[in-house]
Amino acid sequence: MTQKEYTPFLKQVLGWKVVNQKFLERDFHLRNFAAALHFVNQIGKLAEKEGHHPDIFLHGRNKVKLTLFTHAINGLSENDFIVAAKVNGMVK
Repeated sequence: MTQKEYTPFLKQVLGWKVVNQKFLERDFHLRNFAAALHFVNQIGKLAEKEGHHPDIFLHGRNKVKLTLFTHAINGLSENDFIVAAKVNGMVK
């Protein structure tokens, strides 16, 4: 996707940013390690259901960084933004 193509989608997924015009990323800060681990597990369930798997990095006890991109095209697709929106819906 070009910047012109992804900009309308990006406006719909608050907190996410496009990196190197290839990746969709967001950092989440949770209450504690248990909450972060629960969040990671919920993302895993969503990823399996959607058939679209983000890179997940749990660090600093309560921080989770997600990176989405479509492996098949080695870049961004509409599916990345769909999963990002669904992840945003999981955040309280």
